Amino acid sequence: MQEPTSGAVSTRLEIRLRADRAPRNAFGVGATLLGVLAGELVSAVLLGIAYAIAGNGHTPSTFVRDVAGLVGLWIGFVGTVIWASMAHAANVALKVRLRDEFGFSIRWSDVPLGIALGLFGQYVLVLLLELPLYPFVPHLFHRLGAPARTLTSGESGTTLAVVGVLVCIGSPIVEELFFRGLLFRGLIGVARDRLGWRAVPAVLSSAALSGLIFGFVHFEALQLLALSGFGMALALVAVWTGRLGAGIVAHVTFNAVTFIALALQK
Repeated sequence: MQEPTSGAVSTRLEIRLRADRAPRNAFGVGATLLGVLAGELVSAVLLGIAYAIAGNGHTPSTFVRDVAGLVGLWIGFVGTVIWASMAHAANVALKVRLRDEFGFSIRWSDVPLGIALGLFGQYVLVLLLELPLYPFVPHLFHRLGAPARTLTSGESGTTLAVVGVLVCIGSPIVEELFFRGLLFRGLIGVARDRLGWRAVPAVLSSAALSGLIFGFVHFEALQLLALSGFGMALALVAVWTGRLGAGIVAHVTFNAVTFIALALQK
């Protein structure tokens, strides 16, 4: 039997050490459920207001509906994160709580790593994970882009720019804070502290489950595999770096690639 090389042993040791140091919390799982419910509720309220303003049976524009839906979700997500952090460390400044409790920080070294991960996710991971559906779903890869095309259809100029900022910057920041900062750390806390799992299985299972939840929350059946896989990759890079910076950059890159491609077609 061939003995493992020193490099392989060193890599396995580094993985175990990083997994063992992976931050966790005791409140993230329940708070995530509350945040999703709150986000959906606030979105519904804002959409109701938009319809009321339109009045006389008119339907608000796609732009107004999209903005109301996104902002409503973000209010629920971010509000829940802030509430959870205050309940855990009320006497600490918000900036410090976000950094220490959720890893909300970025370094220059996160930028190239994030860009590489975002491009890999968009051009390699999506292809690999969605390929098994190809024989069963006609025009699969065209249909995968349908949600993004719907979001940008009919928009131009200022409204297209606003949608771009929301989708390419706002969504990545809020979703990384919520899913990788709050939920993922909460799942690790459950696995390690309540179930007593070892570090590596706890981190891997939590990354997989948080990625799956991330995929489901987007409510896009065809994109579920790709979004879940990308969510898992973002969770693992958060463990490796110990913060959300690289994941935010990767998420920005992932969304921006599609958005820019669609915007250039207009």
